Amino acid sequence: MSVSDTGWPASALDAAATAFAALTCEPDPPLVLDCAAFDTGTGLPRQVIPLPALRDWLLRHPRAYTARDEVWREVIRRARLDGPHWVVGAVGMALPALRQYAARLCEGYDGDPADVDAEILTGFLTALRERVDLARDAPYAGLCRAAWRAGHELRLSQRAYCPVEDIEHVAAGPRTPKAPYGHPDLLVRRAVALGVLDPEDEQAYIDVRLGRRAIEPIADANGVSVDALRMRLSRIDSRIAEALAEGLLTGVVSPETVTRLRVRAGQRGQRRAGRTRAARRRIVPVST
Repeated sequence: MSVSDTGWPASALDAAATAFAALTCEPDPPLVLDCAAFDTGTGLPRQVIPLPALRDWLLRHPRAYTARDEVWREVIRRARLDGPHWVVGAVGMALPALRQYAARLCEGYDGDPADVDAEILTGFLTALRERVDLARDAPYAGLCRAAWRAGHELRLSQRAYCPVEDIEHVAAGPRTPKAPYGHPDLLVRRAVALGVLDPEDEQAYIDVRLGRRAIEPIADANGVSVDALRMRLSRIDSRIAEALAEGLLTGVVSPETVTRLRVRAGQRGQRRAGRTRAARRRIVPVST
């Protein structure tokens, strides 16, 4: 039976379930994982498994933490890099938990339950695309926390406002903010101008560190491995922390300091260019 036979569900979670079922139906489900590629210690069957069957296996083995982490790292990676069908697959894998959250949050709720479903799904998708760090343990737990938090915030926003007394006597008059005064983006821009941060790394640093976006698509767009970009950003963190401690990003900088920082930036650029040339030399063309 096609989706057009019954109409598209009003609930976001029901719609996700319908899409997941359509993408994983027999006889040739396109969404599968080769569990033989995972470490042998996971306990997973050493075979190619469709996502619905893999979801059922994980539900039957709630304490298989290593297997869950391995599976979800791969599912999240594919959702970020391999197209929308894997985004649907990730949602379908998480539907048992998402439905449970929706049921709990809708208890005593006077609004439309579909709104709660939509917020839960939005929180999950945001974390799936940009928030969860695959280098950390329990990526699935991170997705679930984001989904629950989004639905819970909707519930809190529906509560009646409580009037409070005037607090002007407590917080009267202007206050001088603590340094650094500027928006983080402005501090990053100043770091680039001084040579603390290389221009080619500026957007990646803003996206990952300030925007908290997922690192995998950004590394792919920049043509580097995820590990290489992590190490590069870690070194930038150290340089920015040092510059902040010395007051370079919030105060006046002497010409001598500017010259020193730019010399260091030039040296980094030369080392990066050298590594690029070395990598190109390692690529041996195949003769025909």
